[in-house]
Amino acid sequence: MRYETARRVLPDGLRRYIYSFEAMIEDAVTIFAARLPLGARVLDAGAGEGQYSSYFRQHRYTGVDLGVGDTAWDYGELDAIADLNHLPFRDDTFDGSLNIVTLEHLKEPKRALREIARVLKPGGLLLMVAPHEWEVHQSPHDFFRYTKHGLAYLLAEAGLEVQTLEPAGGYFRLVARRLLGGLQFFPGPLKLIPALFFLPLALVLPLFEGLDKEKNFTLGYRCVAVKPRVSPAGPPSLH
Repeated sequence: MRYETARRVLPDGLRRYIYSFEAMIEDAVTIFAARLPLGARVLDAGAGEGQYSSYFRQHRYTGVDLGVGDTAWDYGELDAIADLNHLPFRDDTFDGSLNIVTLEHLKEPKRALREIARVLKPGGLLLMVAPHEWEVHQSPHDFFRYTKHGLAYLLAEAGLEVQTLEPAGGYFRLVARRLLGGLQFFPGPLKLIPALFFLPLALVLPLFEGLDKEKNFTLGYRCVAVKPRVSPAGPPSLH
C-alpha cells in the first residue's frame, strides 16, 4: 500500500504505527515549523510536489526542486526549478530550510549542503531527513545512503553545527517495514497468502524496539543543524 493511500484509508494511530518513518518526518516538520518565528522565510530544498508547504502557512515558504525525480509528480506548484548546487538566492536569505529525503538523490551532496548553508541566515536552522537502509527509488536519480557519521561530516564541511542527529527507529521497525515491502513481489490476489504471515509479524515486531539500544539498523536519520553566528570552534557533537 502506498503511503498516500494509507493516509486516506487507515485510522491515524494505525497509520503512524505502520509507517513510523513518515510519521517521524511529519512530527519533525511540525516541531521545526513551530521553532521558526511567524513570517520567517523557509526554503524547502528538494520540495518535490511541495507536500510540506501546508506546515508553513504562517511563514514565507519557498519550494525548490530540479523536477526530475518522479515523472508522475506535478512540479507545477514549485516556486523555482533549480539545481540545489546552484540556488538562485542571495547569501543569508532564509531563516530555515528543509531537506527531506533528498540528499540521496544528489550527485554532489557536499556542494548542495554548502549552498543551503550559504543562503541560510546566521542562526538559521536546517531540518534534514536522509535514508540509511532503503530500497532504490526514483531511478536513476538515486546515488547514496548515509550513516550518522557521514551526515555529521557533510554538515560540518558545509559549515553547519549539528544540534540533534537521531535514528528513525531501530532493527525491529526496519524489519517490520521490509516485511510489508515484500508484499509487492506477489501479484494480485496472491498477496493474501504471504500477507497472512507477513502482516502479523510486521505489527508485532515494533513492540520489541526497546531491545535495540544503539539503533545501528535504521531506516534513516533526522537531523537539525544550525548556521553558526560565528565560525564554529570545533566538530559537531552527536546526540
